[in-house]
Amino acid sequence: MLAGVFVMGAGAFSILGGVMDWDWYMNNRRARLIVAIVGRTGARIFYVGLGAAFMLGGLFFMLNGPSS
Repeated sequence: MLAGVFVMGAGAFSILGGVMDWDWYMNNRRARLIVAIVGRTGARIFYVGLGAAFMLGGLFFMLNGPSS
């Protein structure tokens, strides 16, 4: 259950980074590679999609994880 919360938190952070277009987020070493490949707008879309996937994965973990 706790893992699902952390994964959902990472997803929310990724979505916020893409939607808010934070310079410090997009200038990260790893994000610069994505920006170089697909451009700034494409990277923003990528990170929103990645965040949505993390949110769904976290929800899956929370609903189907081992019960305590």
